[in-house]
Amino acid sequence: MKQVLAKRSFLLGLMALGLVLSGCQKFLDRKPLTATLEDLNQGGLEGQIYGLYGAIRNGDIAGQAFGGIPWLGLNNFRSDDSEKGSSASDGADWGVIYDQFQYVKDHWSNTIYWDQHYVLIGQANTAIQIADSLGLHDPASKTNRGEAYFFRAFSYFDLVRTFGEVPKIDFRVYNATDAQVAKSSVDEIYALIFKDLDSAVAYLPLNWNNPSGSSRFPGRLTRGAALTLRAKAKLYRGQWASALSDCQQVMNSGQYALTPQFKNIWLDAGENNSESIFEIQANIGANGADNYFSWHAIAQGVRGSGEWDLGWGWNTPTSTLVDAWDQFAGVNANPALPADPRKNATILYSGGQDDYGRQVPSVPTIPRMYWNKKVYPEPSKQTFTGNRQGGWINQRCLRYADVLLMAAEAANEAGNSQLAVDYLEMVRARARNSGNNAAALPKVNFQSKEQMRTAIQNERRFELALEGDRFFDLVRWGLATTVLAPNGYTNKHRYYPIPQQAIDNSGGKLKQNPDWQ
Repeated sequence: MKQVLAKRSFLLGLMALGLVLSGCQKFLDRKPLTATLEDLNQGGLEGQIYGLYGAIRNGDIAGQAFGGIPWLGLNNFRSDDSEKGSSASDGADWGVIYDQFQYVKDHWSNTIYWDQHYVLIGQANTAIQIADSLGLHDPASKTNRGEAYFFRAFSYFDLVRTFGEVPKIDFRVYNATDAQVAKSSVDEIYALIFKDLDSAVAYLPLNWNNPSGSSRFPGRLTRGAALTLRAKAKLYRGQWASALSDCQQVMNSGQYALTPQFKNIWLDAGENNSESIFEIQANIGANGADNYFSWHAIAQGVRGSGEWDLGWGWNTPTSTLVDAWDQFAGVNANPALPADPRKNATILYSGGQDDYGRQVPSVPTIPRMYWNKKVYPEPSKQTFTGNRQGGWINQRCLRYADVLLMAAEAANEAGNSQLAVDYLEMVRARARNSGNNAAALPKVNFQSKEQMRTAIQNERRFELALEGDRFFDLVRWGLATTVLAPNGYTNKHRYYPIPQQAIDNSGGKLKQNPDWQ
């Protein structure tokens, strides 16, 4: 059913969602959750909410809009840090479209991206409407509302930064014509995002802990997730003081801490760790059982044969990223300085060693020089599951290091650069300690607001490499027209054209982005 929905038009997908009232199975199937419906009897909304957690993870094969290759294309390939990857002939059109900025209005990737985001919005709208119609205001139902508001805001945040003006559908759709509405302005979409996240902050719990301190539902949304997403949205709007306040609320909550070793974030044992604020959950059980997998890591795994058939090979690091890393760490200027430990925790080299004593094949046995190590499947887990490809790997969406870097940026832009130094140093110190070499990544001392701005921008690039922020950061900083110009980027490429299929099915209401008419 998911494969069908992913390929339907935006309007048909919304109409179908308006009729669907079930969906509890997906959330109960998530890796950390072993509770039953009786354990989770929370006012009648649970079935709808469970479906949201499943919808954000699943989708058409290769078409997952929140982590599969359409997401990778729009969120990663367009940056200077990653490229289409895979073999030259595999999806060659993607490289032209996303790496070279020759956008195509009717390419299936952006159609699926658009459709599946509105599918999730439709499910969230249905849950909110049910709560309203039944007058559900008990504490558990408010929590469910908070989850629905978060997912709607999460979807619209992706849409507004990708397409700009988009239709605002904040109501339940019963008929296809209900969703035939014109675009709303960027300001109006952000107003909805902030309204939803205000409610999510008010309704979501601080944590889901048992009395023992362990989480009953690892990966389930919390107040910290809503605050983090709200802070990020405020950064995009230049609301520095308010964004800093949200970040500080997360920091002062006592719920999060940096994982001591950067490389451990990406291990199977590192899922839902102290740094995790929101992860999309996935799992494959012993011998392939309990298969609630994600396409996120599979889409990016090493493209080889035999034991090195780890995935499709999309979203590979660029030589630009690899070469810039040593410049950032000061190694180019002073070879005596140690490299940033995050480099080898992020980049897997063809012809080199992995962390498990295995020799990675060289080019041309495999088609690319570099691979994303953040989604590298562990051999022990491959043996346990009977699968080479890492469909069990969680997608890290929001983590505490991002909060600290957002706080540093907001503090600097608000005029408190010394506070920015402190937050920036927390992230650098963790990276430095990950290599057990005090000479790595020396502390950045304040010289000017502009110098701190550059330092924070660099830190975001290397801390969050290949995680989907770089392109949008360049756009919001006003640097994309310079950094990406060699690839063909101009200012109009900040927004992707609205899928032609959505326009064709809109009854004349939906108009193309002005730059792409």
